[in-house]
Amino acid sequence: MSSLDSLIARVGDDPLRAELAAALSDLRKTRDFGLVFERHLPETVRLPHHPFRRGAKVAFRDGHDKSIFQVARLSKGEATIRRIRRPDGSALDRDEKRETRIVPRSQLVVVAEFGDPIYPGLTHLGSIHRGGDKPAHLIVNGENHHVLEALQFTHARKVDCIYIDPPYNGRNRDWKYNNDYVDTDDDYRHSKWLAFMERRLKLAKRLLNPDDSVLIVTIDEKEYLRLGLLLEQVFADCRLQMVSSLINPAAVARPGAFGRSDEYVFFVMVGRAAPQRLRLSREWVSDKGRTHTGNIRWDLLRRSGPGAARTDSPGCFYPIYVDPDGPSIAHIGESLPPGVSKPDPMDGYVAVLPIRKDGSEGRWQWTPRTIRSRMKQGRVRVSGNPTKGYTVYVLKDGEYEKIVRGEFEVTGGRPDGSLIVGDVETEEVLAVPPSQWRISSHDATQYGSRLLSSLIPGRHFDFPKSLYAVEDAIRFFVAHKPDAVVLDYFGGSGTTTHAVARLNRQDGGRRQSILVTNNEVSEAEAEALREQGCSPGDPEWEALGIFEYITRPRITAATTGITPEGDPIKGEYSFTDEFPMSEGFDENVEFFELTYEDAARVEVDMAFQAIAPLLWLRAGGAGPIISECLDSAGRRKPYAWADRYGVLFNTDRWRGFIEKLPDTAATVFIVTDSQTTFSHIVAELPTNVETVRLYERYLTTFAINGGTGGLS
Repeated sequence: MSSLDSLIARVGDDPLRAELAAALSDLRKTRDFGLVFERHLPETVRLPHHPFRRGAKVAFRDGHDKSIFQVARLSKGEATIRRIRRPDGSALDRDEKRETRIVPRSQLVVVAEFGDPIYPGLTHLGSIHRGGDKPAHLIVNGENHHVLEALQFTHARKVDCIYIDPPYNGRNRDWKYNNDYVDTDDDYRHSKWLAFMERRLKLAKRLLNPDDSVLIVTIDEKEYLRLGLLLEQVFADCRLQMVSSLINPAAVARPGAFGRSDEYVFFVMVGRAAPQRLRLSREWVSDKGRTHTGNIRWDLLRRSGPGAARTDSPGCFYPIYVDPDGPSIAHIGESLPPGVSKPDPMDGYVAVLPIRKDGSEGRWQWTPRTIRSRMKQGRVRVSGNPTKGYTVYVLKDGEYEKIVRGEFEVTGGRPDGSLIVGDVETEEVLAVPPSQWRISSHDATQYGSRLLSSLIPGRHFDFPKSLYAVEDAIRFFVAHKPDAVVLDYFGGSGTTTHAVARLNRQDGGRRQSILVTNNEVSEAEAEALREQGCSPGDPEWEALGIFEYITRPRITAATTGITPEGDPIKGEYSFTDEFPMSEGFDENVEFFELTYEDAARVEVDMAFQAIAPLLWLRAGGAGPIISECLDSAGRRKPYAWADRYGVLFNTDRWRGFIEKLPDTAATVFIVTDSQTTFSHIVAELPTNVETVRLYERYLTTFAINGGTGGLS
């Protein structure tokens, strides 16, 4: 059901409900063309390990009944529940809500609906320390919508690049909406996907640096049209471009259709962001169907293609007088008046006009004034002879810039005054590539599936990206940003973090990736586990989830160079940076799980340990975490310092807090309800230190899911 259908279903008056449904049906038939879709009710999220309380909303853990219930009473090991929402999301009437039943607590899980405030935390799951003082890559197991909300507190306007590979919505039951797989015969399949994507894109936009950042989204033909329109809606003030990328040279055969061999990559460029000119293999760059040689290119002065007729630009129809003894250009004539096709003769010189191959009158690309100035720079040359005629060539602005930047060396001059430029004998060119990517390293089978099997032998993941395809897409926007923050909230197997680690190794960068994935199991695995009597949350079930079975082991293996079985990884990396996979990377990685804290514990400051990683992340995610607010005797600390940040718990102790401020500190968190006290302490701190006010009870600071889409 859509949100409107759900609201109509709540109407108790049967005739009125029928009339409203009919009116809505008519309205849907008359809507304007465009990206119009039902904005379905946001997904209900399950809160594993959340304590049961009277009044809490719950659902059945095994999912056999999709209804939402409310806890009426609790007793040892059991809960009395009443249904408050049907499986389709509609509310029950008053009489239906009176019905209760008693079930074991073990069969239930606490849930939160959109609008119910929840309090996120992070539970630390482990670390890899190989990168010295580098910022750590963050790998989070959690529902990505809520992680994006939590990141509003830590990374608002700080992210340089977001790379996502969302579900393509092309296969049956390949993604979930509201804890249920979406089938290909679902009437709302596309609108559910758009609603699912829109909510996350709006949150992602608030994380991107508005001055210079990029969102990169991969997709195939099933949703690329709708995705493009959605991106134009959400990022209306940004520049959007789509690239076609070959990912399977063998192509996937499809009955009654062309074989699929490529996918599409949307680049949403925010602020001044633009793809950087990089040194690329010649495979990247083509010019009108010809392989680019990497050497300076002289173009015809006579224009070709659309707009090439004399009438398109009358001021560009003029004679160029050539001295046959050179040949060289002796004189540039003025534009001929309309109706005049023959220039005045000049003794000893040949007048050359922009006459096209079919004999019609064309036009030069430059005006007489422009070509005269370009001749002084050596950017015009002529070739030919009196018998075959003469051709005029020019160095366009882009090619001349290469000389100015020193990419090519001027080795002399020709008799006609044009520059002689030395060729570059290299297999690479400095360029921004075109929008057709036919790059062998982007083969998803060879450098996605097979590479993954080298890292975590015997484990399967559907359709992993080529490591080098992700690396290349990101590189165009962060090559000049050694401290870039890169986010992927559809983390999958962890390719994005792997790619960022490679980029850091290539130039000594300190880029940080934040990768978010869940611990879902596939539909086939879920059915097999249910037959064994397992449910979500059981150890057997969770062990086969994406995070535990694929993402975490893959990133651990890539970083350490050791497979989950303890063997050195076989094989070598290719392209750009070739070295044995067994060497791993000099990077730090922190693994976390998103938790949902109990409001009662948050209110009395008993959830600081879960909230502490959020403070650490806001301060840059490097160095140690201040994880405790109590000392060894169980007393509240007055304050605590780490390398990069500090927390002042007791504002009466602010002088001692400031006296111990480290030179490396960048952020200070002050716990106070008083704006006056906060302002007074801030005035005593260095101006280069970020100051953040935290409320004593934390509730206002950390509540999410209340309709605003982020931490307050």
